[in-house]
Amino acid sequence: MTTPRLKLYVDAQFISPYAMSAFVTLTEKKLPFELLTIDLSSRRNQDSSYASVSLTRRVPALSEGDFHLSESSAISEYLEQRFAAPDFAPVYPADARQRAKAREMQAWLRSDLMPVRQERPTEVVFYGDGYASLSPAARAAADKLVAVARAALGGRESLFDQWSIADVDLALMINRLAMPGDAMPDDLRQYAQRQWARPSVQQWVQQAQSMKAANP
Repeated sequence: MTTPRLKLYVDAQFISPYAMSAFVTLTEKKLPFELLTIDLSSRRNQDSSYASVSLTRRVPALSEGDFHLSESSAISEYLEQRFAAPDFAPVYPADARQRAKAREMQAWLRSDLMPVRQERPTEVVFYGDGYASLSPAARAAADKLVAVARAALGGRESLFDQWSIADVDLALMINRLAMPGDAMPDDLRQYAQRQWARPSVQQWVQQAQSMKAANP
């Protein structure tokens, strides 16, 4: 099967968890793609040229010829269907119910836990930046994260019978707290560390660290 030329647009700062999720999906599937960066700090995502690529004017965005798609979970789901197993590595469970649960986890992580996302932005994960103690609201959200993650994992090393992109998304949320030293149970800390060690994730992390080193 000949794969078309794909382009992935991500933030130039390499701190978007959603851009990372799409990047990991492409990398896990071993799909060749061109990586293009958009400087969000100067609002280049609002330029008309980018609006023609990303309907929502956000990152990530995927281009395949004249087809353009934004929003990370939509990108991962499209790539899973477009480049399906067995020719390409899966990033979602094969079982329909497990796949639905993976999407449930992704949707929840993108829509809930706002106090954690506000008080532990991804700079703490990718750049090692420090922040003040958690507020009561963020602590309550962190407690909810722990409860949900433990219930979803059920003592397993991944959410389902095999790794999925939802594992990376969950690990990122856990690492918002684990990496700066906030309270986190050892089992969840170790789970997040295993996900972070995946070569596809480390490729993204190394780019973020390189960007930070070039712009101290």
